[in-house]
Amino acid sequence: MPRRTLPSVKRFIAAVALLAMALPCGAQGPGASDNGKPVRIVVPVSAGGSADKLARILAVKLAERWHQTVIVENVAGGSGTIGAAQVARAAPDGRTLLLGGEGVTLNASLFKRLPYDTNHAFRGVIKAVVSPQILVVRPDLGVRSFQDYVTYTRRKPGELALGLPGNGGIAHVAHEMLARQLGIRVNYIPYPGGGPATLDLLGGHIDATLITLAAVTDYVRTGKLTALAVTTPYRSKALPQVPTMAEAGVKDFAVESWQGLLAPAGTPTEVVERIYRDAAAVLADPATHAQLEEAGFNVVASNPRELDATLTRDLPRYAAVIASAGLTLN
Repeated sequence: MPRRTLPSVKRFIAAVALLAMALPCGAQGPGASDNGKPVRIVVPVSAGGSADKLARILAVKLAERWHQTVIVENVAGGSGTIGAAQVARAAPDGRTLLLGGEGVTLNASLFKRLPYDTNHAFRGVIKAVVSPQILVVRPDLGVRSFQDYVTYTRRKPGELALGLPGNGGIAHVAHEMLARQLGIRVNYIPYPGGGPATLDLLGGHIDATLITLAAVTDYVRTGKLTALAVTTPYRSKALPQVPTMAEAGVKDFAVESWQGLLAPAGTPTEVVERIYRDAAAVLADPATHAQLEEAGFNVVASNPRELDATLTRDLPRYAAVIASAGLTLN
């Protein structure tokens, strides 16, 4: 074998370096340089709801790309503020992420005091999905349509037990908007997440819930729950037979929720961009994309700048709605 000259050795080293740069960035995930320390995705609600489902799908696929452990940790309580506070206090190294949504901005107006400053606590990584909220009831309630629901709640004001996936969350705000527009009143029953609310509804302990569609898709398909309407101005591909609230007679009504990943403020831009690229690649995978859409999510995979813009835009928007409705949490 001919002996390499110095220039050829240099060319060889340069070629190896270029090859390494061309490898998928997911091969080195957050924490790869720290002895493979696990990445934590904190879900600030109980297991079983839509946020939990999304987090676990992302965790499995990101772990495959990064060749390291990705842990989903449910930290329920405080309407999502306890889990959010853990992430806000975490080291800004990309190894602790929040599976957040519009609750991050809602809580800024709902609570007089928070253990973090919402405006400066987080960096957007990726808005993964957007989803309708869907109003569902137990089949034996005798309510078959949204108009039936309105009639029932007007005839029996304050009697219908409506489970909420969180006190003061998007479902609470959306139903308050409905109640004011339609002149109805229900008995709100808050839960630490969509999973417990759904279980109590299936068990007949409450009458209805307004919840992220992906949390109850299978129960609607199998007839265990009756779907009345979705809150978005468009029907869901997962449950196309369910009308929008605007179609059901609530003029100009539109509420859309989102879920995605946020990192602690101070996380380096290159780390945020790396996680975004890998998460976006996961969401673009045809099998994963189809799985999420089938569950009732709409995959968007917005970049960090777009998510930061969403947070900035929604803070004053939701503050106005919450102040008008007189909602507050302690």
